[in-house]
Amino acid sequence: MKALGDLNQTTNAVSTNINKKINPALFPLDAIAERSKGTVLEHLSIRITEVGEDFLCGEMPVDERHIQPAGILHGGVSVVLAETLGSMASRLLLNNDKLAGVGLEVNANHLRPVLLGDTLYGRATLIHAGRSTHVWEIRMTDKAKRLCCISRLTMAIIEIPT
Repeated sequence: MKALGDLNQTTNAVSTNINKKINPALFPLDAIAERSKGTVLEHLSIRITEVGEDFLCGEMPVDERHIQPAGILHGGVSVVLAETLGSMASRLLLNNDKLAGVGLEVNANHLRPVLLGDTLYGRATLIHAGRSTHVWEIRMTDKAKRLCCISRLTMAIIEIPT
């Protein structure tokens, strides 16, 4: 794997074309669901619901797997949804078998509790697409469309090790 300092030189050699938009037609939801089998998405019942040119949406039911002892959604699970949406969105944006996006930094502000039996909806929106980083804002709401969590995810764009 290349060091971060070598990333710009490596990325330029691999691809000089930086995608600024996702092509939703290339990523049907059923193909995304198939590729998600056997991953954390399947384990936590995270489902991708929409792909747009600069966003990706998903949802996750809140059941016994997702709660903390206080009976509300565990904040770490919100972060799993945020990183899942942003990471997958970067992968779709790159659409390249030589480059990958890997989580560099994620943060989350939990604004209100999400209760057992509710559903958490997330939308990752592209803030920045550069040669070496992508930045996504992920807003998560409950069934009543109340903002529950807002997250920012920075992805490092690296050459896939061969």
